[in-house]
Amino acid sequence: MTNDTETGRDGTKANERTTRARHIAAFGVAAFTILAIGAAGGAAAMKLARPGVQMAPISPVAIAGLKDDWNVVTVKGKVAELFGNKFVVEDDSGRALVEMGPAAEGGKLIEIGEPVSVQGRFDDGFLHASFLVLQNGRVVTLGPPAPPALHGGPLEAAMRHLRP
Repeated sequence: MTNDTETGRDGTKANERTTRARHIAAFGVAAFTILAIGAAGGAAAMKLARPGVQMAPISPVAIAGLKDDWNVVTVKGKVAELFGNKFVVEDDSGRALVEMGPAAEGGKLIEIGEPVSVQGRFDDGFLHASFLVLQNGRVVTLGPPAPPALHGGPLEAAMRHLRP
């Protein structure tokens, strides 16, 4: 009489089958973990490799209505003045200083009098541009804007001590 609990029909013992099943399960978990880490790493690399897509209001905001709240806005007007990587955009309601960042250093992206749409974040009296839409319809990606300025609190006090 054979005992099916100790020896199976294929001739293997129960603890050998259990050990084999554990090895297969461990391999499956390890493979899944490696794939998940690779997918997360790839997604993070793609996020860092391209500028963030920002959703601005469809209709431009009047320059006089800009508020220092770091929200994404679109402003449409004409280039009134140029200062290196900054320019003044003007519409019927007023003027705003636009900071284009290092992507515009030394280049001639725009000219005085040119109609332009600017998308970015308004803070501390500057419109920190992320995108320009030129008169010919070309979209210029300037990159993500700098983080908002510190407005009080313990972090600003700590940073003050680090500045020269």
